[in-house]
Amino acid sequence: MKTIVITGATSGIGLETARLLTLQGFNVLGVGRSKENCVKAEKDILSENPHAKVTFFIGDLMQQREVLHIAREIISYLNENCHGELHALINNAGCVRSWYMTTEEGYEQQFALNHLAGFILTHELLPMIVKAKGRIIMTSSTSHKGIKVHWDDVMLRRGYNPLIAYKQSKLCNVLFAKGLNDRYAATGIRAYAVDPGLVKTDIGNKQTGSLINFIWKLRKYRAVSPAIPAQTFAFLCGRHDAETSPPPPGLYYYLCKEKAYSKQVTSANATRLFALSEQLCGIRYETENVP
Repeated sequence: MKTIVITGATSGIGLETARLLTLQGFNVLGVGRSKENCVKAEKDILSENPHAKVTFFIGDLMQQREVLHIAREIISYLNENCHGELHALINNAGCVRSWYMTTEEGYEQQFALNHLAGFILTHELLPMIVKAKGRIIMTSSTSHKGIKVHWDDVMLRRGYNPLIAYKQSKLCNVLFAKGLNDRYAATGIRAYAVDPGLVKTDIGNKQTGSLINFIWKLRKYRAVSPAIPAQTFAFLCGRHDAETSPPPPGLYYYLCKEKAYSKQVTSANATRLFALSEQLCGIRYETENVP
């Protein structure tokens, strides 16, 4: 049974993806922020599929110390139960903010959760993904287009705009996937970014001001069920045999099909983001001697 880790797995896209993947026979390790939400999500999945193989880990991925703690717990689980192999990591956890808020490290929260959390978790779990010739999938957005990374002020401390911060973080998701493919394609792994489209979730109603909360509620009337983008994640997690049926090509997917992405997604920008992210997280991705 192949194992998949999903962050932000207690609601919205993450929960629906976990539900679908367990129905397809995968062993799902979900990550959620609170015990209450994790228990509720597990009961939800098991109520539909009593034989589902699902386990939840609890932690606030906004904080780097908790990302590392969860990574250690997942690594221990994989070594004990999955021969140290991870078929896929879905970096789905994300947030929207109305004003400038920071983490323990002093980093802007949208950049920290939407990008850096996945950057750290992928780094910690990469040897196990490589061992399984697996894949890493980021939840991005079409809003990554029409924006550039603010290299001289990536936290947007000078003149903070929450929408620009969100768009920049979604661009970083695609750049991160590009950078992973540039570095590790030879190992047999693959990285993707998914455009989920306009989805009916509560991301814009959590810790946001009254204006964004109101706009998000109106926006959801035109949105699709999270079950729709869940199909794209399941497609990219498909049970491909590395020798006879390689994983899908391409980088950016919408409704199970390749889609054009921003011209800002270049190897040069991906390399620059990798170096900046390593500095901000105090880690270094190895490009040699990867198991």
